[in-house]
Amino acid sequence: MTFSDLDPRSLTALGVEGALEAAGSARATAELLSGLSAHPDVRVRAAVARHPNSPVEVLSALAAAYPAEVLGNPGLPLMRLARPNLLGVFPAEGMIALLSQPGVPGWVLDGALRHDDFQVRTALAGHPDLSAERVAALAADAGWQIREAVAKRPALPAALVRQLAGDDDYDVRKAVAAREDLPGELLRTFVRDSHGMVRASVARRLDLPLDCLLTLAADEDVDVLGTLARRVDLPRSVREWLSTHELDSVRASALQGWRVRPEWLVRAERDAEPEVRAALARRPDAAPEILVRLAHDESESVRRALLERSDLPDGAVLALAASPEADIRLHIASAEGISGAVMDALLEDPDANIRTVLAVRPDVGEARLLRLAGDTNAEVRRAVAYAEQPGAEVLVRVARDGNAGVRRAAAIHPALPAALVEVLAGDPDEGVRLAVAGRADLPEDVRARLQADVDASVREEAGS
Repeated sequence: MTFSDLDPRSLTALGVEGALEAAGSARATAELLSGLSAHPDVRVRAAVARHPNSPVEVLSALAAAYPAEVLGNPGLPLMRLARPNLLGVFPAEGMIALLSQPGVPGWVLDGALRHDDFQVRTALAGHPDLSAERVAALAADAGWQIREAVAKRPALPAALVRQLAGDDDYDVRKAVAAREDLPGELLRTFVRDSHGMVRASVARRLDLPLDCLLTLAADEDVDVLGTLARRVDLPRSVREWLSTHELDSVRASALQGWRVRPEWLVRAERDAEPEVRAALARRPDAAPEILVRLAHDESESVRRALLERSDLPDGAVLALAASPEADIRLHIASAEGISGAVMDALLEDPDANIRTVLAVRPDVGEARLLRLAGDTNAEVRRAVAYAEQPGAEVLVRVARDGNAGVRRAAAIHPALPAALVEVLAGDPDEGVRLAVAGRADLPEDVRARLQADVDASVREEAGS
């Protein structure tokens, strides 16, 4: 049988080697290659992407995964002659993959420039190797996302920077306002832009002149003031004013600067708004005693802000372990390096899930495991049976537990004493006996008993 005789509907009958041979044959038909393009083997699909007889539609579908193979396909020149807008049928993900290839040819760049999908033109606008003509065309694109991407290019002619600085879309102007090479006259224009997000973008600039800082300090937009409040190069009077601003988000932003005055921290702890106290909870220079007090804060958002830290004093951790929110307590129960006092507090937690997490901690200790082995909740007791080093007394407790599920967990513990193995081999629950039967360290007399068990599954397990 020749490859031209193969029926694409029966391609599954081909093995991988056969499919590779078919996909690499010069006689492979478009119909055959179309069928092979869905082959599960990556090598087969890559061979189809390289084959000059593969239809354009197949190449467009494969371009996202095999862009180098598609670009290197020797049939592309003829396809381009037959279909001038060849790349117009390629989906966005395929075109973007082609654009990411090194040394992508100019005809692909031009195809992307004419592509209907804005995602393709946006990706093109960020391409490092574009001619001035292509950049100028993209700067006049109808899609704001494309013009924004152009505005973010590292090198732009001054004329284009000025053109985009006057764009109707604020996202485009915001991107221009963040450029390092922004001329001073445009910078001062953006300080008075009609959109707050543009002015906030200017407020982030490290090189912002003092007169622009003072202009923005009189702004009424909360984003502008919040951005400005995080700066440390403001005049003292402006920083003080922003730190006591009537808007809590601005006061919170003032606490996010690299350095703040010590009295601000004292004032922030007394602030009526939780957002401000939460900002204080995140500050690396907040004193341990402040963190302990914040751990008792009435606001959940303040206590959650403390969870972001890795340097909480034990008093704060202990307070969070008694937090009303179960997930906060669960976070503490699973954290590394908690103290014995915190673990003792979690032993009394009303949520069984938290006690279960505590039971599987490697550092919980035998005494606490013994207490957990007497827990009212069977899930907690079963977790104790999974502990790596529970101790002999704990193992006795869980091996004699009234819940069969707990005993099943105990039955597979590698440190279970031989005497308890023998006891559990006679357990009334077949699941416990099945667990015992699967142990590799069974004494021969115990194995013999289990091989004669009334339950067939136990007998099979013991005989294996």
